[in-house]
Amino acid sequence: MIRSVLKSALLLLLLAAGPPVMAQPPKGPLVLAASSLQEAMSAAADAWAAPKGRARHPRPVVSFAASSALARQVEARAPADLFVSADEEWMTYVEKKGLIAPRTRVPFLSNQLVLVAPAAARRGSLPVRPGFGLMRALAGGRLAVADPDAVPAGRYAKQALTRLGVWSQVEGSLARAENVRAALALVARGAAPLGVVYLTDARAEPAVRVVGVFPAGSHTAITYPLARLATSASPDAEGFRRFLLSAEGKAIFRRFGFIPR
Repeated sequence: MIRSVLKSALLLLLLAAGPPVMAQPPKGPLVLAASSLQEAMSAAADAWAAPKGRARHPRPVVSFAASSALARQVEARAPADLFVSADEEWMTYVEKKGLIAPRTRVPFLSNQLVLVAPAAARRGSLPVRPGFGLMRALAGGRLAVADPDAVPAGRYAKQALTRLGVWSQVEGSLARAENVRAALALVARGAAPLGVVYLTDARAEPAVRVVGVFPAGSHTAITYPLARLATSASPDAEGFRRFLLSAEGKAIFRRFGFIPR
């Protein structure tokens, strides 16, 4: 009788405790990366998680957006570990606020600025030079660009078009996008006849083709700085940062058209 009562009491205790708690798998570092890095950074995260001849690591989680939006997330103390901006300005913005770990900011990648058109449009090339006929080439359509007031790709585009003497002509005919990939999508689906994006974006989207390349001297050098954030709590954050800077990591980005620094 007593044994039966004890068994019933034990069963009630087990039911009240609920199902057993399973151990949570370890999480990889959270990386905030500029939109133009989507394919390359995802490939790097895969390589880090499934290495050859190296210990296996949890796959990093990567969040892509405009560098301006990511910098605001860092400022709001988002629980992230690494930040890769598409320009120096937004990295400097968060650094001045004491939000990156000392001595972890490094130049990482470079890129090129190009003019793209829908692949289906069969448009001829448009040499990009001072006073070139960009407005005429738009033929009443809009020029797709990332927001030139905040997003690095848009800032580079504004600089280049200003130095080439055509910004004042096209400023009123812009299709402003929240990031460079959104600008690319406008051209890819034919919503804009032309767009200014990075060469790596053009390579990633078969529905567009490059019709012009902006001279390097027409804009500030395109640089992607990388840093570990001061609030980083992931034990793998520094290891992944060093992997990205290694010969193996740089080879991944070179494969996608970036220029390692």
